[in-house]
Amino acid sequence: MSGILYIAATPIGNLDDMTLRAVEALKSADLILCEDTRVTKVLLDNYEIAKPLLSYHQHSDAEKTGEILKLLKEGKNLALVSDAGTPGISDPGNRLVEAVVEEFGDSVKIIPVPGANAAIAALSVSGFATDKFMFAGFPPAKNKRKKYFEDLLANEFTAVFYESNFRILKTLSEIDELNPDKTRRLVVCRELTKTFETIYRGTIAEVIAKIKKDPLKGEFVAVLEGGR
Repeated sequence: MSGILYIAATPIGNLDDMTLRAVEALKSADLILCEDTRVTKVLLDNYEIAKPLLSYHQHSDAEKTGEILKLLKEGKNLALVSDAGTPGISDPGNRLVEAVVEEFGDSVKIIPVPGANAAIAALSVSGFATDKFMFAGFPPAKNKRKKYFEDLLANEFTAVFYESNFRILKTLSEIDELNPDKTRRLVVCRELTKTFETIYRGTIAEVIAKIKKDPLKGEFVAVLEGGR
C-alpha cells in the first residue's frame, strides 16, 4: 500500500499562525521533508513534534527524489514543508508533486494542508481588486528583467511579486522608470506577521521614499495596482 504525501503550509513569521490541521499532519507523518532542517526543527520544537527530517530543496537531485518515491512506495506517510509559507509557491515543492503523480498516478494521495502564504496575506491588505490577480514570483536577477517589469505594468490585473531586501529599491526604481502612469499605486509589505511588520502605500515613487527611511531588512512582498 502506498503512502500519503501532505503538502503542509507553515507560518511565514509568526509561529502562532500554524494551523491545528498542519500540526496534526506533521505529527501523523513518518518523516518530514523540509528545505532547511534547522529552520523546521525550530517549528517542530515549538509544537513538541518529534519526527525525522529529510532535506528537500531547490538543489535536490534526481537521486533524492528517487529516495522519496521509494519511501512512498513502502507505504510511508510524508509531509512536505517549506521554510515559510505554502510549499510549491515559488518553491521546488511542485517538482516533487509532479514526480509523485508521474510515478504513482492516483495511488498516492497528495493532500493539501493550507495555511499561511505571503502573497495572499499581502493581497488581503492591499485594498486593490483581487477578483483576478497575477502572481509573478521573484523578478529575474539579471536576464529579462526589463521584459518582466514591462509585463507587470502592462497587466490589467493586480500583480503581486516577491523581492529580497538587497534588491527591493533597485527593482522598484526600475519599475518606476518604465511606468508611464505616475499615479499608479503600490503596496509593499515588509516582514509580514513578524515583530517589525511594515506596510508602505502610495505611488511607486512615494513607496520608494518611505522604504528609504527604514532599515532594509527582512523579506518584501509588493502588490502593484492593475493598469487602467
